[in-house]
Amino acid sequence: MKNKITNIFKGGFGQLTIPIVAICMLVVFNLFRDPSFFSVGITHNNDGNIVLAGNLISIINAASELAVLAMGMTLVTAACAGQDISVGAAAAIAGSAFVKVLKSGPEITGFSVILAFVIACCVAMIFGAFNGTLVSVFNIQPMIATLILFTCGRSIAYWINGGASVPVDSPIIKAIGSFIPGIPVPTPVLIVILVAIIFKLVFHFTSLELFTQSVGINGNASRLNGINATFIRLLTFIILGVCVAVAGIIGVSRLGLINHETLLLDVEMDAILAVAIGGNNLGGGKFKISGSIIGAYVIHMLTVTLYAMKVPSTDVKAYKAIVIVILVVIGSPVIKSKFTKFMTQMKNRKQAVSMKGT
Repeated sequence: MKNKITNIFKGGFGQLTIPIVAICMLVVFNLFRDPSFFSVGITHNNDGNIVLAGNLISIINAASELAVLAMGMTLVTAACAGQDISVGAAAAIAGSAFVKVLKSGPEITGFSVILAFVIACCVAMIFGAFNGTLVSVFNIQPMIATLILFTCGRSIAYWINGGASVPVDSPIIKAIGSFIPGIPVPTPVLIVILVAIIFKLVFHFTSLELFTQSVGINGNASRLNGINATFIRLLTFIILGVCVAVAGIIGVSRLGLINHETLLLDVEMDAILAVAIGGNNLGGGKFKISGSIIGAYVIHMLTVTLYAMKVPSTDVKAYKAIVIVILVVIGSPVIKSKFTKFMTQMKNRKQAVSMKGT
């Protein structure tokens, strides 16, 4: 048993140990606190459609934007040993571009939504390329480089539509932000699954995962092996740009409007924490997208749990910070190294005792 535990921390599954343990602890805690916490029922929404309802559905639905952002943030973290703190502002820009295109026509159709999505992605990719150029070409530390867009991004989003709140009223947009008629699962959850599948396929059919990890571990060694480290780092920011656009569009569709001041406000720190809780090294290198997705759900489950316990909204962030710090510290390389060393010593002592006995 001890050997299995040691191997978990040494092997690839070690990256998933902390997020899986964290979410299991939250599940057990909530089951003891309120056995009905995770009950899922079938009900009718305001449009008369049959949908799934319950705390569990609310958690996985509300975490959708964060889960999508965490996937892109994981690549940037792995390749650049740093994080993009402008994803919330960039999402506001992409959301504003999305709404601008939709409002430019006489009515919102399926074609206009697709066109708006493509343009929003292109806009977010351009700003992602801007951040990526500062990091990969000019070797500016990621947090410093992205601080520029973090500071001015929401102002740019305001300029695009010339107003703080522009409504978008359309059944198509409502379906993207809530439920597609006839499908009881929230659409944002389906979008997260689709994005995760796309990442899985990209990693399977290309060498992006290997190249990203290689660049993050040692950029100079990667260059000697023929990998263009500059391009890989730039590419990760562009891919994050697509994730930012998707998250921004989900946020706009939920509310039915664009508000540059509140759209995904403060999501940057949660995205970074999701990556950290997911067992990924914030210093770059080996990563697991699945860990970051679980990390996003851990954060939202913790938030919902605190609200369910009647914790005042002013205190929720403090309690959440304490729990997250504990999880991140437990999952840190230092603690993992000490645990592995301790288990090795115990194994050696056991072998020594058995040898004496013989």
